[in-house]
Amino acid sequence: MATSRIFQAAPRRDADAASRESPQAEAAGRTGSPDRHSVKKRAFSPLTLRILVVNLVAFAVLVGGVLYLDQYRTSLIDSRLKQLHTQAEIIAGALGEAATTGQDTAEIDPDRATQIIRRLVIPTETRARLYATSGDMLADSRQIIAERQVLEEPLARPTWYNRIISKITDVLEIIDSHLPSRTSLPAYVERPNQRASDYPEVSRALDGYDMNMVRTGDDGSFVLTSAVPVQRFRRVLGALLLSTDTTDIDQIVRAERIAIAQVSAIAFAVTALLSLFLAKTIARPVIRLAEAADRIRRGRGRRVSIPDFSNRNDEIGDLSAALKDMTRDLYARIDAIDAFAADVAHELKNPLTSLRSAAETVARAEDPEARARLTAIMLDDVRRLNRLITDIAQASRLDAELLRAEAAPVDIHRLLVTLVEGYEATSGRGGPHVVYPPEATDGLIVQGMEARIGQVIRNLVDNAISFSPATGTITLRARAAGSFVVITVEDEGPGIPESRLDEIFSRFYSERPAGEDFGTHSGLGLSISKQIVEAHGGRISAENLYAHAEPGSGEAHERVIGARFTVLLPVDPPWSRARR
Repeated sequence: MATSRIFQAAPRRDADAASRESPQAEAAGRTGSPDRHSVKKRAFSPLTLRILVVNLVAFAVLVGGVLYLDQYRTSLIDSRLKQLHTQAEIIAGALGEAATTGQDTAEIDPDRATQIIRRLVIPTETRARLYATSGDMLADSRQIIAERQVLEEPLARPTWYNRIISKITDVLEIIDSHLPSRTSLPAYVERPNQRASDYPEVSRALDGYDMNMVRTGDDGSFVLTSAVPVQRFRRVLGALLLSTDTTDIDQIVRAERIAIAQVSAIAFAVTALLSLFLAKTIARPVIRLAEAADRIRRGRGRRVSIPDFSNRNDEIGDLSAALKDMTRDLYARIDAIDAFAADVAHELKNPLTSLRSAAETVARAEDPEARARLTAIMLDDVRRLNRLITDIAQASRLDAELLRAEAAPVDIHRLLVTLVEGYEATSGRGGPHVVYPPEATDGLIVQGMEARIGQVIRNLVDNAISFSPATGTITLRARAAGSFVVITVEDEGPGIPESRLDEIFSRFYSERPAGEDFGTHSGLGLSISKQIVEAHGGRISAENLYAHAEPGSGEAHERVIGARFTVLLPVDPPWSRARR
């Protein structure tokens, strides 16, 4: 698309037109669409609750496993059984040696057995029962004890903390009592008139074999029994049954549980505090970012800043920086759309005003020549309007197309060769020549949109053609420069005023060559070219070409011999890497 450079006053913005909005749009901006999501005000953050639940449940499972202490108690019970069996063997050996009468018809003497049991069993706090081969019970240490000593121990005064710990251990013990490891054991039952047949281990011992058993008592503790035969000269004279409960073991386990529960309570509190701190460092910034985004969506008349958490050096910081960049680009896009709408309104107003004046005048004109001139003016204005609307529509679609397009390898050398061949085939005689001198072609591959890059080069070439003399030459060059490909378009025209080198890329700003009708170009070509190049992550600039004047020629030291437009395209722009 050809674009000329027309020196005009700076484009005016119709501030009133840009700022006017319909009442419906204003109401929608204030209230928001009903189907849009907004940030909810919550008394407690669900994210904080999830973090607390995950951390505390995992901690509770770990602590529960530690407080179970089943293996610890099993090892204590196994050790106690071994001790009980060793004690039974010692007492049975003593009974076989010292509590028997006769030789060949030896029998157990109940009185002697009672004395030995009193001396050997009572201090061990175990219960011993002696059975004859007939199955009758000869002695029971519980009946031997004539009196019991009552021990008094001062109990610790319960506190709220101790009560809580005690309740926790009680719950664990209740759960422990219903586990399969306990419910699968036989119950210990003691009959009024005990006989050897009431206990399988005693019957086994009367047969000459040792046997240990574990049962559950009425109070929930374990009852350990060990039965060994009482022998003399390998002859079984009776059976000794030692039994004890695991009250002391349960007390040890309970004490360990209390100690673990106390430490766990502190660890639980620390875990909860750390979880709250972690949740605060995650949930609070996310909530603030969400609220800021919601304010941006609902806000009118002012700019909302995104909270800056970039100094965190984590994902929240990355999110904050991304939202800040997105918000900045959003506001820049809004400003650009606002300015574009104002510029469009201003540019359309000129031909519309001219067309209206001509239409009002032609109705009153009686001179045929005047009517013909007015009709020509009206046709020119219509063509200008059509050209403006076409270029404006293309510029409006370009931004969305650049956002949706996929990057592909573009061979700049092949593209320039194709463009030059097309210009040479259609230029005819008397027009400037477009040339592309053969140079190094390696490294001229970029990632981008070939059609849009070609549009940029055509805009620059068409612009150069409109300013070059009929016998002039327009030179295209391309070279690799590090991670960029540099494309230049040089003409032999009058150049560009130094004060306008940056301004020529503005929308609707153009410079007319001498003799060209006003309104031939819309002034959007260079602006669109800049938009395309910047969308590819590149840069576009313009400069004048100078030639040194010969001494004595009377000319200035340097004179302008043309203009050069330079396009820098990155080989691999960031947006193409992100999409891949």
